[in-house]
Order: sequence, then structure tokens, then C-alpha cells
Amino acid sequence: MVTRPDRLTSPRKSARRSLGGTRRRTQAERTEATRTQILKAAANLIRKRGYARFRTADVAEEAGMSRGAQLHHFPTKDSLVVATLEYVFEQAQIMSRRRAAAVNRPRDLIEAVIEDAREFFFSEHFMVAIDIVLSTSTDEAVRKQILEISRKARRPVETAWTEALTASGVPASLAADIVALTLSLVRGMALRTLWDNDPKWFDQLFSVWRRMIKIFLESQPAKARTR
Repeated sequence: MVTRPDRLTSPRKSARRSLGGTRRRTQAERTEATRTQILKAAANLIRKRGYARFRTADVAEEAGMSRGAQLHHFPTKDSLVVATLEYVFEQAQIMSRRRAAAVNRPRDLIEAVIEDAREFFFSEHFMVAIDIVLSTSTDEAVRKQILEISRKARRPVETAWTEALTASGVPASLAADIVALTLSLVRGMALRTLWDNDPKWFDQLFSVWRRMIKIFLESQPAKARTR
């Protein structure tokens, strides 16, 4: 029996078939990947240099792409900075919620809340957000966007930590207050670094706060602690 030539599988056809198994990214996926690449580069530069020395002209080189590609997605400095902070704050929110779900004892949780808050509020990106909001030269619309981004990112974090404390046996009303006070304390200390940065003193203050919360929780009636 003679095999027909058109039934033979050539190496070229086999190669095409193997390549065909890899799904090509859609235009939307490619666009999102490019935007993320730019935002990561911008976030890295802001972290290393601060807002005052941040130059959008350097972002394209950091991202490994053309200046034109960057300007296509973010034509102005304001649009790039706002998008970068939104991206960074969203990533921080994801990490915070994961941390909240990973611990379950009240003492561990208080320490975890503090450490998580310190990572966010003591970050260069949060300081950039504060710089923009307080800057008299910044457009009012940009300031409002930054404030809304911060609120949108932090509210789910507060909820996650409150729920974690509640799940560990702390009454919901107390849990919400403890989280709010803890975050306010950390945020205040972060702002203090603008004129007085003393990490060792901050560690001592946070340690005192943890002990105060422990004593406070232990002083609550057993019924209140377990409900």
C-alpha cells in the first residue's frame, strides 16, 4: 500500500502544530502587561529617588521600552504618578489582606497589624502621596484622586484586620476601635519621620502599645472577650 504524500507529517507542519498550542495574548492583555511594566518601573524610581527627583523621562529606560510607548499610556507626569500610586496601594492592600488571614491569635494579630501598617505608612510611596496632597503646586484634581486612591485601598485592609481580630475572639466593636487606633498611631509616627525619625524610639512606643492592648483585652469580662 502506497501512502499518499498529503498524509505525511513534515517537520515543518509538526513545528507549526506545537507552536499552535501556545495561546497568543489578546491586545487587552498585551496593553495591561505594558502598563504594569511601566508602573513597576515608575514605582521603583519613586522608591529609590523620592518624588522630588522623580523624572518621567527616566521611566521608559527603567522599563526597557521606548519613550513613545510610555507616553502612549501615560501622556503626563500627573497621570503616571496617580496610576503608579494606585497600582502600589492596590498591591499593598492585597498583601495586607493576606497577612490578616494568616494569623489568628490576638497578641500575634496586634503585632501583625502594627508591622503591616508600618510597611505601608513608612513606605516611600505613602510619603509621595502625602507630598502630593500637601503640595500647593499640585492640581486640586490630582490631590483628590490621591486621597480617594488611599481611602479605597485602606478601607478593605481595616476591615480585614477587624474581621481577623473578631474571629480570634475580640468583640467586633472593640476590634474595630483597636484597629483604628493602631493604624492612627502608626500613621502618626510615620508622619513624624518628616522632622524626627527615630526608629528605635518608634519600636519602643509600638511595644508599649502592644502591651497596653494586651492588658486592655485581658481586663475585659470573659463574656465580652469570647462573644
